[in-house]
Amino acid sequence: MDERNTGSETMGDTASHDEATANPTPLPPKRKRHWGLILIGVFVVLPILVFVLWTAAALNWSYSVGQRAGFVQKFSEKGWLCKTWEGELAMANPLPGAMPEKFAFTVRDDSVAHQIERLMGSRVAITYEEHRGVPSRCFGETDYYVTAVRPTT
Repeated sequence: MDERNTGSETMGDTASHDEATANPTPLPPKRKRHWGLILIGVFVVLPILVFVLWTAAALNWSYSVGQRAGFVQKFSEKGWLCKTWEGELAMANPLPGAMPEKFAFTVRDDSVAHQIERLMGSRVAITYEEHRGVPSRCFGETDYYVTAVRPTT
């Protein structure tokens, strides 16, 4: 059938019909993906986030808790950027003439470090926590972090 004006339509109806078919509503423009930002997020931000979360988890949950007794043989603050207190505890061996076993430890708390310095040369008992999987040696050279010290006889 022919699409001519048959008279049943008014002039206003055909004009609006022609405008609607001539100018359809424009589609929204396609969103551009920002590949540079996505790549930065995947290769820079995501690894940093994983490192921070792993470090926080490793430092807050301890693998084991224990105590050792002996004489603090060596104790010093070490590190270029991240300063930690590192020490060695010589554990007394009950057999005469036997070499004492050494226990290397790290102290992160300055108040505990000052207590150890004050008690150096006397027999002490240290309480420690073992934190395995700490991703950097910036937090200490050993896995054993001393949390308390007390003198013993």
